[in-house]
Amino acid sequence: MNPSASGWVKKLLQEVSKDKMLFKLTEDDFYNGLRLCGFIYGSNVKILSKRIDSKDFTEEERSKTNLCMSLLYVHVNSNSKIPFTDCVINFYKAINELKTSFFKDILGAKKSSEQLEKIIHKRIQIDDNVITKNFNYFIINALLFVDILAFKKFLESDAISIEYIKDLEKAIESISLDVLNAKTTKNTYDESLIKLFESSLRFQNNEQVDYKTALSLINSNLEKYYLLDLSCMATWGDRKIDTDEQEFIEKLGNDLSLDTDRIKTSIETVNTFYTTNKDNIALLSSKNIVQSFYNNSSKMVIKLITRNSKRLYRELKDSKELLILLSQSTRRDLTLEEQKKVQEQLLDIFKSIPSLAIFILPGGALLLPLVVKFIPKLLPSAFDDNRIEN
Repeated sequence: MNPSASGWVKKLLQEVSKDKMLFKLTEDDFYNGLRLCGFIYGSNVKILSKRIDSKDFTEEERSKTNLCMSLLYVHVNSNSKIPFTDCVINFYKAINELKTSFFKDILGAKKSSEQLEKIIHKRIQIDDNVITKNFNYFIINALLFVDILAFKKFLESDAISIEYIKDLEKAIESISLDVLNAKTTKNTYDESLIKLFESSLRFQNNEQVDYKTALSLINSNLEKYYLLDLSCMATWGDRKIDTDEQEFIEKLGNDLSLDTDRIKTSIETVNTFYTTNKDNIALLSSKNIVQSFYNNSSKMVIKLITRNSKRLYRELKDSKELLILLSQSTRRDLTLEEQKKVQEQLLDIFKSIPSLAIFILPGGALLLPLVVKFIPKLLPSAFDDNRIEN
């Protein structure tokens, strides 16, 4: 099977249909298997089914395969009578109608396995020359399990609940910030990442919630496991989990009503996973995970904005309020309300420029502060009193 060639979904479905044990796994064992594969951490080092020979797969191909198999596991263990391919396409179409036109060119076609292949490919990654691998690992792929949880809800009610996705992402953001703030000593990149999280929400109308509220939004065991493991992953950003961080993780696990063994296993698993696979995960090749994310994201933003500068400026000219706020951002810090206005209006503009679709994806909003910082350089000099021409 070749996940980069046409027809791979049909081939995958044929092969895993022979893997009777895969679909008999309990939810806990299924989740634990995905975690060992790296799917939960956004760094796929292997795939879930032993029926598939994946030794020559790229990380992207492993990620596509694990995403498809996870969706299939949820479908097989549901009561849905609709064929798997149609179900998944319906699911992404429902999300598309509610949030973004990112899949517009794909979802208008007749339902087929080829259409599903295009959706999965686009969901994993846009273009190799635009998305850096580090960004792909750290942000987009680490949030793929949100799709699995939302698909499960979709099959239970035969409708997508936008509130469910909003609540889940609010909880993830809130707890992630608490984890990062639990660090005893923060370096420059920790502080930068905290600011990025604080200024970014996938759904810009969301309000940030406190720790107690975030916990109340998490109900199922899979949601609890996922939140705990993402928190463990966040603490591992500096390649160690110190005493304060471990205490926070243990408190989080207890507050989620998880047993001690589950909490201990989450901490041990993230340590073992990253230590064992440090040579196989590109993100770990740098001295600092967060530094790598920040540096690569900055370069990507500059490239994207530069490539689209003319069209972007034309779009910006039609938004007088946004231009005013951007110009003021060069002289003062914007208020929280002004920052949200800038984010909302920028995302609306980015929807009209296909190559900037990365900012519409889950996690893409994390880069908006970098965009705001760079855009004033593209505006007329009158907008920046302190601009120095090279």
